[in-house]
Amino acid sequence: MSNYVTIRGFVGTEPKCSVAGSGLPITKFRLGSTNRFLDKKTNTWTDGETNWYSISLFRQLATNAGVSLQKGDPIIVSGRLRIRPWVNEEGKSGTTVEIDADSAGHDLVFGTANFRRSSADRNDAGVQPASDDSLPADFNYSTGELPSGAGYESPGAPEEGSAGGGDTEEEPGSGENQLAKTSAPF
Repeated sequence: MSNYVTIRGFVGTEPKCSVAGSGLPITKFRLGSTNRFLDKKTNTWTDGETNWYSISLFRQLATNAGVSLQKGDPIIVSGRLRIRPWVNEEGKSGTTVEIDADSAGHDLVFGTANFRRSSADRNDAGVQPASDDSLPADFNYSTGELPSGAGYESPGAPEEGSAGGGDTEEEPGSGENQLAKTSAPF
């Protein structure tokens, strides 16, 4: 049985993009989701507790998210929910809440976006996508596969839950290669 959820929140860490040894693109980040409610005593909106989720995206979704999302963006994520207990080397224990995303995108309640189709349809029509300097020349636009050994780091064992259950995040650019961010002109 699989628990399928949709979560609204914000990107809490810079997305980390990597490539598995098989060439599978993977993007990971933490998602924070904070409930807001109207405090009837003060008649003001108040933030509740923030729930944190470890988000994993794969294939074309990972590639598109790597060039589209950045820390602080309001987003909506749908996918399979997994809750795992963990214990680190020092005996500290906790629980990690993970979502393997099937879909993700900007939450348009808070702003606008400029959608640009990524490729598979254009390649079928014989049209090459516009040049994107953030991707290698032999990037496969139709599958989203990045070439292995092209300067992209291949991840080892999953980092989430290994030491602190995802509570310890590396600083952006501290070992994981990241795809360059692009922004739409407004």
